[in-house]
Amino acid sequence: MQQVATAPAQSAPAESELAFDRLYRDSRDDVFAYVAGLLRDRSAAEDVTAQAFERAYRKRRSFDPRRGNGRAWVFGIARNAALDELRRRKRITELAADPEDVDAAGAHELAESAVRRTALREAMRALGPRDRELVALKFFAGLSNAEIASVIGTSESNAGTRLHRTLTKLRRACDETA
Repeated sequence: MQQVATAPAQSAPAESELAFDRLYRDSRDDVFAYVAGLLRDRSAAEDVTAQAFERAYRKRRSFDPRRGNGRAWVFGIARNAALDELRRRKRITELAADPEDVDAAGAHELAESAVRRTALREAMRALGPRDRELVALKFFAGLSNAEIASVIGTSESNAGTRLHRTLTKLRRACDETA
């Protein structure tokens, strides 16, 4: 008679573990872009993004899908982690240097692009922190108005209205500078 040795089977990951893994994979790059936009420091953004996902993982059982989607929930956690970092620094972040425009064909296009970037940089500086955050959520993180509303704790229509007003201010400031 031959004896067969068996090892205990490893249990499959729970559905909540798989859901969190999907949430992480689907939103990590956008969360990083959002945090980097707020902090203007790539290294700090990496740390804060990791902290945000660690906090989300520890609190994953407290997530209530009736209050919003998981993506907006993670962005809310990332927002709080980024604001904690800014408070820790006790300083206002400045825009990082603009990347080189590799698509521009000639000197004229480069000069025009530089003027537009300078106008945008100045216009962004003139915005208040709440308005800059809306711009970061919409354009750095790529969130919808509904997701932005969930992150900042307001209605979707209010978030859309605030974003529209902020973009109008930004356009006016850019037009005045350029």
